[in-house]
Amino acid sequence: MSVKDIIQKDPDGLVARAFRFAERAHSGQRRKTSEPYMNHLTATAEKLSEWRLDDTSVAAGLLHDVLEDTSVHIDELRRSFGDEVTLLVDGVTKLGKVKYRGAKAKVENLRKMIFALSQDLRVIFIKLADRLHNMRTLGVLPPQKQKRIAEETAEVYAPIASRLGMYELAGELQDLAFPYLHPKESRWLKTQIAEEYGVRRAYLEKIWPALEQMLHGATIVPAAVDFRAKRAYSLYRKLLRFDMDINKIYDLVALRVIVDTTQDCYAALGTIHGHWPPLPGRIKDYIAMPKANNYRSLHTTVIGPEGRYVEIQLRTKEMHEENEYGIAAHWLYKAATDGQTTQPRWDQQFKNTLQWVQQLKQWQEQYRDAEINPEDFLSAMKVEFFRDRTFAITPQGDVIDLPQGSTPVDFAYHIHTDIGNACAGATVNGQFVPLNHELRSGDMVEILTQKNKKPSEDWLSFVKTALAREHIKSALRERTRTSTLRIHPSKAELKIVAQNRIGLLKDVSATITQSHVNILDAHTGSQPSGNSSMIKIHCETADRKKIEKLVLKLKKIRGVKQISYQLL
Repeated sequence: MSVKDIIQKDPDGLVARAFRFAERAHSGQRRKTSEPYMNHLTATAEKLSEWRLDDTSVAAGLLHDVLEDTSVHIDELRRSFGDEVTLLVDGVTKLGKVKYRGAKAKVENLRKMIFALSQDLRVIFIKLADRLHNMRTLGVLPPQKQKRIAEETAEVYAPIASRLGMYELAGELQDLAFPYLHPKESRWLKTQIAEEYGVRRAYLEKIWPALEQMLHGATIVPAAVDFRAKRAYSLYRKLLRFDMDINKIYDLVALRVIVDTTQDCYAALGTIHGHWPPLPGRIKDYIAMPKANNYRSLHTTVIGPEGRYVEIQLRTKEMHEENEYGIAAHWLYKAATDGQTTQPRWDQQFKNTLQWVQQLKQWQEQYRDAEINPEDFLSAMKVEFFRDRTFAITPQGDVIDLPQGSTPVDFAYHIHTDIGNACAGATVNGQFVPLNHELRSGDMVEILTQKNKKPSEDWLSFVKTALAREHIKSALRERTRTSTLRIHPSKAELKIVAQNRIGLLKDVSATITQSHVNILDAHTGSQPSGNSSMIKIHCETADRKKIEKLVLKLKKIRGVKQISYQLL
């Protein structure tokens, strides 16, 4: 059902109210294509409706940009549409702030982070629908931005769609990104392959009546048939493996036959092989052994009329919908008995968990044809499999995967041992935090280091990772060996009140280092005024003259308002 149909059916319903709200909020706004902004929102919602998601998802699709691109505040959105819609819109808004920075070695962590930030799978569906329409209109943006968005799409969002089993969407996203990432290859493919596509499709249309007749002879009535052309990007990758020889690509265009039952799939396969001999090694049973993304189908390549190779794919309608929509296909809706509300039901058992997520809840529980109430449905939709992980970001855009409860010290050691050992302070999202601060997914973390700095034994009381704990213990053992029979020097405590600004703690630590004073630890806290911080630093020296000279240097740092010290 289209968005227009949903609104006509229920003019005062959730989707209709969301449409009117978005229309007012985005009034006068236009996209780079010069079309009204509502066209993008409607396209996003249409795709969600096509995926058969619930009205809440469709409404959130219409509203997904109001928090970021209009003056609408989250409280207003909550008053108008409640917590559920607001949660989805806020989730999509947060995902929009996670930018792909080309950290290819960490791209898998970025994908995980997107799941971790999306506490509800519907957030990801909305983001994918949003990205699909953005890719379809990418041509109006500057070349540099086109490439960045295309790269992000190909390396982050298309794999996410694939791992959700949204096979067709993943392929389309890859195809849309292909011309921007490989323009020469894309142009070559279009000019070289277009004619061959036409020739092969015409051949399949010619032989289809013969195939249909042999199936009818076996009392198998196809529910549908189509001619699937191999996607451009997938074809290009395959051509690279076959010396760019198109004659070695048998599935350039495939016959896709949809039947009623799994038994019909295997019966049709046997019937086809009885008339047209199969090519050895080209029979693939993805029904008995589905792909990791739950793709299911029978594939065979046969020697058809005129001695030409033909790829044929056999599947049920249920399999086809799963392959088309992935996880989204598992939520179908039908009217409840009161005729006023819709309740979801699972249309089949989930046979495989997603390969990359071992923590995924047991989606394969028996839900076939079982009515479940909205609370159970929403619980099932929750993304639980990363709730015990934290994904923090470096200033360079790398995503660091840590256990829940990890601190800046854990983060520092995860980057490099030397950075962990020399850690003197940290900022999270531009704000100073103590080293025992608990990180959250999406935090941007910057570690401030000092030359010759050593770990503190106190760190062992709050670090969460075994990696950090082992490196701290190792550094402490080394310090003990080198300081045997030596009394630990007295120390000085510096108290600095300074105006909050990016780089302040870095400037302070650099000044102390240049004065040849070792920092033992540093702590920060906000002042009552709110725009200033109290920085407390313990230094490994009891030389009063040295400290007084250091104080004079520190007073010259921009933003420092007040400074005092005491020997301990």
